[in-house]
Amino acid sequence: MTGTRATGVTAAESAAPIKVIDSAALEKVGQPNLNQVLTQLVPSFTAEAFGGDTANLTLSARLRGLSPNHALVLVNGKRRHGTANLHVLSGPYQGGASPDLDMIPPGAIGRIEVLEDGAAAQYGSDAIAGVINIILKDDKDSISGSFTGGQYYEGDGTTYSGSITFAPKLDDDSYLNFTMFHRYHGFSQRGGVDSRIYNADGSLRDDLGDAHEAMAAIGLPNAPYTNRIVGDSRSKLTTIFYNAGHDFGGVELYAFGSYGHRDASAYENYRQPWRVTRSNTLGVAGEDLLVSVTGFNPREAIKEDDFSNTAGLKGEAGGFRWDISTTYGQDYMKLYTLDSANRTLFINTGYTPSNFYDGFLKASEWTNNLDIAKEIDAGLASPINLAFGAEYRENTFTIGQGNFEATYFEGGQSYPGFLATDAGKHKRHNVAGYGDIAINPIEMWKIDGAVRVEDYSDFGTKWTWKLTTRVDLSDQFAVRGTISTGFRAPSLLESYYSATNVGPTTAYVQLPPNSDAAKLLGYDDLKPETSKNLSLGLVIRPVDKLNITIDAYQVKMKNRIVGTGSIVGLTGGEVTNQAVLDAIAAHGNVLDPYVLEVGDAGVNLFTNGADTRTRGVDVTASYPTPVGEGNILWSLSANYNETKITKLRIDEDLYAADARSVLENASPKYKIITGALFTLGGFSLNLRETFYGKSSQVVIYNGTTPTVKVGAAAITDLEASYDLTKAITLTVGANNLLDKKADTVPNGADGLPIDGGAVLDAPVTFSPYGINGGYWYGRVSFKF
Repeated sequence: MTGTRATGVTAAESAAPIKVIDSAALEKVGQPNLNQVLTQLVPSFTAEAFGGDTANLTLSARLRGLSPNHALVLVNGKRRHGTANLHVLSGPYQGGASPDLDMIPPGAIGRIEVLEDGAAAQYGSDAIAGVINIILKDDKDSISGSFTGGQYYEGDGTTYSGSITFAPKLDDDSYLNFTMFHRYHGFSQRGGVDSRIYNADGSLRDDLGDAHEAMAAIGLPNAPYTNRIVGDSRSKLTTIFYNAGHDFGGVELYAFGSYGHRDASAYENYRQPWRVTRSNTLGVAGEDLLVSVTGFNPREAIKEDDFSNTAGLKGEAGGFRWDISTTYGQDYMKLYTLDSANRTLFINTGYTPSNFYDGFLKASEWTNNLDIAKEIDAGLASPINLAFGAEYRENTFTIGQGNFEATYFEGGQSYPGFLATDAGKHKRHNVAGYGDIAINPIEMWKIDGAVRVEDYSDFGTKWTWKLTTRVDLSDQFAVRGTISTGFRAPSLLESYYSATNVGPTTAYVQLPPNSDAAKLLGYDDLKPETSKNLSLGLVIRPVDKLNITIDAYQVKMKNRIVGTGSIVGLTGGEVTNQAVLDAIAAHGNVLDPYVLEVGDAGVNLFTNGADTRTRGVDVTASYPTPVGEGNILWSLSANYNETKITKLRIDEDLYAADARSVLENASPKYKIITGALFTLGGFSLNLRETFYGKSSQVVIYNGTTPTVKVGAAAITDLEASYDLTKAITLTVGANNLLDKKADTVPNGADGLPIDGGAVLDAPVTFSPYGINGGYWYGRVSFKF
């Protein structure tokens, strides 16, 4: 069981708070996406609904309101590699480079163990918020799978998927599970008219000017809803998983792994016909010649290949259990800008391609583990479990340069290619050792202790420790608690990622904090985050079959890595901070001349900017009741979570106003999930109600700092299933049954969105329940 190295411990007996989600529960979520599965079943888990730029192509998730990087993901107890796609833009998921859970098909999973407790002393860096351990199926002699189709109530976001798992019949000492999964998800579009061209009623704005009004009057694509930026990306995802093992008699050889390929693209802001033009004279700007008389909708796209393989041996000798393994994982993605144009290239040469190769991102991780454990009989209530082991890990991160057209001056509109100053390969390694002991001094009392040391090639040594205990005062009542320290090494992506993020009239350079350009602004190299975790909980069984857990926790973090927000150097074409522009130039970035003339420019970067304190409570309860010949399983799970900045470690002028609100207010303080699962013979009806608290985020626009808000909401999910035969089950259902829509971004006194967006009535994209409204689906499942 995750959270202890002792054997034979169940979740109900655990000294640490653990949620176990079996394959039956995984199957009762409509969308074939592991992020969505966990966010609908685990209240402290929140999935990203919409990401800016390339983050919209690989959505992230987080645990207990902390960073996505603060939850360690394991597969069969082995560390899973992270994504190469850093979540750069400001928001609750900023800085996320954790493993891409969407690459793991639900059909390959036997169960998921979610440890909601700090565990860095047991498992190493990243396990500050907790651990998600995905246990793969190890079935024998079966074939199972499902086919799913659905779409949003609005008629877009069409989704279909197929999953099949083969478990051929082998000998009694062997197993082999092979899962193939494919999913297609289509674009969605939300919000109203493009505010740069149209009034709310769809008429042309009065301030366009005669020339631009004439261009717009010919009829722009999908007018007046020309701007498609607010919505889901379109993706095709294919994954293959395997899990295999053979017992040679005292020694088991095991192996598991995966390969996934994703093609995805997301719309960016529409470019009006007059955005990319030139005069009749090469090298001279003007509006005599247009790249496109109807403008264009650029897209950011990726072609991604992700794979992982683990091989190991485990057994027992001389009373010692041992496990030796090696894991290598890599995520590699090529980035493209499609249906776009390079304005300066067009002005200077009269030519521009429409598609650009922007370069590539590659992240890899190689992990080697040796784990040894032994039970020692010391005359206590149960044998002492002593465990120790070692780990060696290497990480690499590479940025590949884009082609000439993508890096000529500002590159393609919406996403410039990676420059030579962005490109590079970065590497580090670390060695770790740990010791762990589990004791039952008397039958009612459990004690677990762990200590770990890690030595990193780039910043040195860190020690962490953990002490967990549980006292069962009776069969109906137990008290448990944990105190621990933890740390997280900054990811190579946070330290070295470099790019330029652009909008129609904005350009912000993502400076690597470990660069000379960042030093010009007073920022230092990233160093590890450290944490102190406390938790105290109750396990209550007041009557037979009624199980209640209540766990309060506190996580204090020092040197937390945060996004600075937007450090502005140019506003409306006017210089406001020359030092910012000097840093951009020192890093070798060339900005869009149009932005320099009329727009905003600046930098963003990651820094050890704050100490934070997160406090919260997790509550779970379940109780079955008979109803005639059927049964209802009632369930309640809830999370209250609040994060506060206790100390700012950088000057206020190096930490933008929007960055503080991202940490403290951009996630709801509470999330409550209630459920009722009715079963009668081959029929089941699953009703789930999820309550979200309010959230808000400060935005920066034209020198002002307005606040965008999302109100509290209740979301209803309903699913009905019927066993057509013993082998085939039919299911229909809906997520967000009542079609609750996300709050929209309000307009300012000028009638435009206060966040600087180009779409009127756009949904607030950090809404915890998504931006698309209701989703219906149907599913056919089978098992032979």
